[in-house]
Amino acid sequence: MLLQSKKHILIALCFLLASNSGFSQKSKKESNKGKMYVYWGWNRGTFSDSDIHFKGENYDFTLFNVTANDRPTKFGLNPYFKLDRITIPQTNYRIGYFFKENYTISIGVDHMKYVMNADQNVMINGTINLGSTYDKVYNNETIKLVEDFLTFEHTDGLNYINAEVKRFDDFSSLFGLNSKNLQINLTEGIGAGILFPKSNTKLVNKERYDDFNVAGWGVSASVGLNITFLKHFFIQSDVKAGYINMSNIRTTKNTADFASQSFSFIENTIVFGGRFRLF
Repeated sequence: MLLQSKKHILIALCFLLASNSGFSQKSKKESNKGKMYVYWGWNRGTFSDSDIHFKGENYDFTLFNVTANDRPTKFGLNPYFKLDRITIPQTNYRIGYFFKENYTISIGVDHMKYVMNADQNVMINGTINLGSTYDKVYNNETIKLVEDFLTFEHTDGLNYINAEVKRFDDFSSLFGLNSKNLQINLTEGIGAGILFPKSNTKLVNKERYDDFNVAGWGVSASVGLNITFLKHFFIQSDVKAGYINMSNIRTTKNTADFASQSFSFIENTIVFGGRFRLF
């Protein structure tokens, strides 16, 4: 709902600016090369099913085709715009540089959230010997992921710290616009980085664990729309698709205990930012 409303604002702003007679006057376009930019915004994510392998002292098993969703925070002034709480929603922030007129390099964080769906039935294969009611050898059996068996989520969050190379293609002329005060850009980019999740996990009778660690890597590609107005300000909406591989997810305080999983994702973002020259 939040992203849909923001996209409507994006479209409305485009037509509002286009209707201003000052923007219809021909003038030399503002050069992008050498500019820095920063942005902040929010996302919604969807994830493919995933096989999750758990291994540690006295257990080694795999759950197959586990489903998960994101966890958006209800939109409001608090926490979306309260400085000490703005990192609670699913957020995106980035800093970049136009090293060519149409190309940028940047680094940023996609703070997504991944929550395993509770009470789902999945296939399990492997061994559990933890002194619990779940102790046995499983051979492709069905198990229900209830709370006293497993809690598994990356909610603070599924932090994809990545570098991107992005291309900006100004197609303002398609709208009859030729002004230094307005650019409508198609964006295309590729990125790669590490996953630094804070995973909230609790397995059977083990103590709950919730801490940051470097868990793996990811790659992504994106396409979107950028509207830059008054030379320095912009609104941007992207669709990003990617692949995440985490082979070292900490699950307990014991470093011998870990989980691994890989999955694809689609992320929809809406961000607000500014462009500027340092010199």
